Amino acid sequence: MDWKIELIFVPVSDVDRAKDFYTSIGFHADIDVTPSPGLRFVQLTPPGSACSIAIGTGLGSQVPPGTLDVIQVVVADADAALAGLRAAGVAAEGVDELDWGRFVTFADPDGNRWAVQQLTPYA
Repeated sequence: MDWKIELIFVPVSDVDRAKDFYTSIGFHADIDVTPSPGLRFVQLTPPGSACSIAIGTGLGSQVPPGTLDVIQVVVADADAALAGLRAAGVAAEGVDELDWGRFVTFADPDGNRWAVQQLTPYA
């Protein structure tokens, strides 16, 4: 049986600001619904990804906004990713050369941190 990670909740303090940020760096806004008062669900997907993120209000998250430091995505070219993030006005850091990959890091407006990894062949 396959187990697929398809959705990660990202805690944010301002849903509209976060949605604007993520769409500005290329995420696709898949869903933005308010099915009842106090409940808003927004799903965004990075380009080429099978896994999306969810932001919103009333989702029952126990994680305070800005505290995630565990999200990692993989790209073909870390230099291009860095250039794209900076072109979108994001204060991205990198490229950090490590034995297991080349990394770019950035944070969303709340401070949730992302690692963008270009895989490198193992020696």
